[in-house]
Amino acid sequence: MSKLGNLGARLHRGEVGYDFVKNRKLWYGISILITITAIVGLAVRGLNMGIEFQGGAVFTTPKTSVSVAQAETYAEEAAGHQAVVQELGSGGMRIQISGVDTAKSDQIKQDLAQNLKVDADAINADLVGPSWGEQIANKAWQGLGIFLVLVVIYLAIAFEWRMAVAAFIALIHDITITVGVYALVGFEVTPGTVIGLLTILGYSLYDTVVVFDSLKEQTKDITKQSRWTYSDIANLSINSTLVRSINTTVVALLPVAGLLFIGGGVLGAGTLNDISLSLFVGLAAGAYSSIFIATPLVADLKEREPQIKALRKRILAKRAQGTEESEPTAPRPSAEETYDDLPEDVAAAVVGPRNQPVSRTRGRGRPSGKRR
Repeated sequence: MSKLGNLGARLHRGEVGYDFVKNRKLWYGISILITITAIVGLAVRGLNMGIEFQGGAVFTTPKTSVSVAQAETYAEEAAGHQAVVQELGSGGMRIQISGVDTAKSDQIKQDLAQNLKVDADAINADLVGPSWGEQIANKAWQGLGIFLVLVVIYLAIAFEWRMAVAAFIALIHDITITVGVYALVGFEVTPGTVIGLLTILGYSLYDTVVVFDSLKEQTKDITKQSRWTYSDIANLSINSTLVRSINTTVVALLPVAGLLFIGGGVLGAGTLNDISLSLFVGLAAGAYSSIFIATPLVADLKEREPQIKALRKRILAKRAQGTEESEPTAPRPSAEETYDDLPEDVAAAVVGPRNQPVSRTRGRGRPSGKRR
């Protein structure tokens, strides 16, 4: 842990770092490839929408000795539609069938009671009409749209429109990947999925805003110097917050992975799958987009500005002439460079005491050579 803390401190000071911005075309290519795969999966397989979105019936049975596979066969034979069966902790089952109306649900209930060898009155049936399911789906899309619009407006006001555009693209990237994984895996999409999706978008936005805030602070009056390009400072902003992003992402992923792999996979609590998968995929995609997509994209957009473009051209020409000894790794001036124009006592209060050679005559004529 001490080594990781050491690395974080060195990254923050710019003593070490990885050039994320320079290799941005590689990250763009990887993201495009993953996004295309997700879109193809979505187009080919589609989403397995829950009854909350398309209507249907849910039958909850008491404890039975019939296996999940047998119950699924019985339910599909009784309904004539595909059924999703989940075993509950009490030993009962949750049987979900889409496209079932009230009249047909009574017959399905009787058939299930006979096949599962349970009392029909002990089976609880909940019906969701198709019109209500359609309203839920529309509300979910409206909520997502309002969220994205508010995010863009906030970032445009708090930072600038280029950062708002970059954050918006990163969020769309995260949504597409998460939805594509749902299509490829075949997990059911429920209101819990929507909740998880909105949660991870907020988390991804938080990570992005942390980097943007550092970038905004360090690029103030950037055109008044001739040492660092906008990409240099953008790269430092990513590196200075890198360990923090990794730590928060790993800490958030661990309990979600427990829900997904242990709760849903080992214990068979299928009701956890809908929200845990969206959280797991979304958290990972959000951390990736904050580091590899959003900030490099801001650097691309900013360096199209005439002033920033002229600054970059001037700095690169200066480096080509050999005025810089080596390629910069930390676009941050030292404490001495920053506070040279301040009085010594003020500078010491800001950056700490400076190391100065001790005068040979200092302390002569005083006891023990100490100053009074």
